[in-house]
Amino acid sequence: MNDFGKKILNRVHETIIGQDKIIELLLLSVLSEGHCLIVGVPGLAKTLLASTLARALGLTFSRIQFTPDLMPTDITGTEIIQKDKKGGRFFNFIKGPVFANFVLADEINRTPPRTQSALLEAMQEKRVTYGREVYPIESPFVVIATQNPIEQEGTYPLPEAQLDRFMLSLKISYPREKEEKDIIASPPRSFSSEIKKVTNPKELLEFQNVIKSIPASKKIVDFIAKLLSNSRPEMSKIEFVKKYVEWGVSPRGGQYLLAGAKARAFIHGRPTPSIEDVKSIVHCVFDHRIIINFLAEADGILPENVTEAILNETD
Repeated sequence: MNDFGKKILNRVHETIIGQDKIIELLLLSVLSEGHCLIVGVPGLAKTLLASTLARALGLTFSRIQFTPDLMPTDITGTEIIQKDKKGGRFFNFIKGPVFANFVLADEINRTPPRTQSALLEAMQEKRVTYGREVYPIESPFVVIATQNPIEQEGTYPLPEAQLDRFMLSLKISYPREKEEKDIIASPPRSFSSEIKKVTNPKELLEFQNVIKSIPASKKIVDFIAKLLSNSRPEMSKIEFVKKYVEWGVSPRGGQYLLAGAKARAFIHGRPTPSIEDVKSIVHCVFDHRIIINFLAEADGILPENVTEAILNETD
């Protein structure tokens, strides 16, 4: 890992114990201008991790707690009537919490689809439309959403169209034994805004532009294209895929896979991405995009099993 990656990791570890892999993947998402979905049980410091990373990167941070009664305007903002100096009245748009560099959508599946969809335009086009006006969101801009996989009653699963907007889907697990002992022995840690910045938005934008310009060999592009076609039952030669998959990975997934591989090469100090860079993040890109069929559910087959089969049978 290069100096930038090491500095970020060390700064985040001033607050967060362990979770090196998750921190690296979140950083890849930010550097690739992609959004990220984190799935994990309560108490694993998902929120604290996101806020700590945002401040280490010098980004403005906003947290939205998704609840069943949350309205779209609670996210995007709304117009209010104000008086001017002459006593006249006019509408003034008050920007919502989505207008930040780093937005944490906490427990995004707890709010109805109407409110979930308020994030779609912002995530894809970096803007919010209210009435006839369009309000751009300043770059860099990234949305990190969290989900609790345990309690599904009263929740609203994200539709496939919105899942596809997330570059990565990360499953955060319990810490290792040694790390958990350190967590238990340390005092409870809460949100802190006193984290020293490693970079700033301007420099981060420069990093993003550098990563975009990193060349990728024909071998890498061909490998990603094969992974995509092998994920689709109508195109794949893999019997496991033909048997258990309803829909494969979209072209957007291939774009994100290459962008993530470039970002990983960047933070590890390599001039171009390798096959290993692609393989290291393919589960995070593919698993939430592969739609399995009823037979797969009946046989206990998960999307990650399909991704593994695709990896093993693609050369």
